[in-house]
Amino acid sequence: MDNTPIYDMPVESKLGDRPVFIDDTTLRDGEQTAGVVFANKEKLCIAKLLDEIGVHQIEAGIPAMGGDERDVIEEMAHMGLKASVLGWNRANTADIQTSLDCGVDAIAISLATSDIHIETKLKKSRPWVLQTIAECVTYAKEKCPDVYISVNAEDASRTDLKFLCEYAKAAKDAGADRLRFCDTIGLMEPFRTYTVIDHLIQETGLEVEMHTHNDFGMAVANAIAGIHAGANWVNVTVGGLGERAGNAALEEVIMALKYVEGFEQIAFDTKRFRELGEYVAQAAGRTIPAWKSIIGTNMFAHESGIHADGVIKNPKTYEVFAPEEVGLARQIVIGKHSGSKSLLLKFGEYGLELSHEEASELLPRVRTMSIELKRSLFDKELIYIYNDYKADKAKAAQ
Repeated sequence: MDNTPIYDMPVESKLGDRPVFIDDTTLRDGEQTAGVVFANKEKLCIAKLLDEIGVHQIEAGIPAMGGDERDVIEEMAHMGLKASVLGWNRANTADIQTSLDCGVDAIAISLATSDIHIETKLKKSRPWVLQTIAECVTYAKEKCPDVYISVNAEDASRTDLKFLCEYAKAAKDAGADRLRFCDTIGLMEPFRTYTVIDHLIQETGLEVEMHTHNDFGMAVANAIAGIHAGANWVNVTVGGLGERAGNAALEEVIMALKYVEGFEQIAFDTKRFRELGEYVAQAAGRTIPAWKSIIGTNMFAHESGIHADGVIKNPKTYEVFAPEEVGLARQIVIGKHSGSKSLLLKFGEYGLELSHEEASELLPRVRTMSIELKRSLFDKELIYIYNDYKADKAKAAQ
C-alpha cells in the first residue's frame, strides 16, 4: 500500500527543470484599479522593491500616455535594475516608438483577439488583426533588434483557439518572443486553462505568459494550471491589485509554486513580501485585509483552542511555512474559541505563570467578555480579567 500523503503525491507537469519567470504589472494593470494613482516617487520605490525581491520583469506602465507617465518609465529604464523593464503599448507604431524612445528593454504589444472585441470594440476583422500584429512586431524589431517583445492577446480566453494559434504564429514569424494569454475577464477555470495552453504551445512553439484575472476567484489557480501546461511566464501584481476583482497575486503565485508545486529553484526574497505589500497598499490608498492569503496577519493568528494547542506543540500542524518567511509573526489570539493552553502561553508572554487550575477558571470569563465585545481580546483586557479574578479569589479566601 502506498503511504505517500495525498498532498505529496507526484503530479503531471511539463515544467521539469525549466524556470518560471515573474513579470509584475503592479505599475500598469495594478494602477488601472479604479481609484488608484501612484505618485512617480512611489512608482520608482515599488520598482526598486520588486527588483530587490527578485522579480524578473517589471511592466512599468504606458509610455504613450506621455507626461509624468512617460518620464517615470524612462527614469525606471535607466535605474540600473537587474529586472527587465517593459513598456505596454497598443498595437500601433507610434506607441511602440514612444516605448523604444524611453529606453526600455522589453515591450508589450496588445491587441484584442476575440470576435466580440474585434467586431464591437475595434470594428475590424480577423485578417486585419493578423496583419496589424505582424506589422507592429516587424516595426519594433527593425527599430530595435534586441528588444524583447511580448505580444498580448487581449480576451484570449474568449478567442477561437484556431485563430489564437494563427495570431501567435503571425507574431512569432515577425519576431515576437512570447505570447501573453490574457484571461481578461477571468472566465477560465484550471482544467480548461491546461488544455488550451497545452494546445497553444504544441501548435505554435511560442513561449506563453499567463495573465489571469480574479473575477471568479481563480486567477492564481489558472496561472498555476498554465504553468503545468508549459507556460513559463506569469504576469502578477502585488496583493492581487488590478481591474475589477484584480489579478493573480505575486506573493500567492510564488509561494504556491514553492510549496504546492515544490519548485524550490524559484528564488525570491520572500521575507520582504509583507513589507512590499504594505507599501503598495499604502500607495494605493488601501489596507491589506487581515484574512489576505500569504501576507494577511490572520495567516498566522490562531484563536481556536485546538489549533492553538497544535501550533504550540508543532507549528507545522497548522502552518505550511514559518511566518518569518513572508515577513510576518505568529500570534496566539485570545477570544471566544480559545482554550486553557492558549491562556497559559499568552500569560507567559506577560511574565505571569498561571497554574492549569487558574487557566481553567479564567477561561469562562475570557469567553464571556469576548462574546459581549464580539471580538478577540486585547492584552490590557486580559490583564483586567486576571486582576479581577485574583481580587475575587482573595475575597473568597477571607
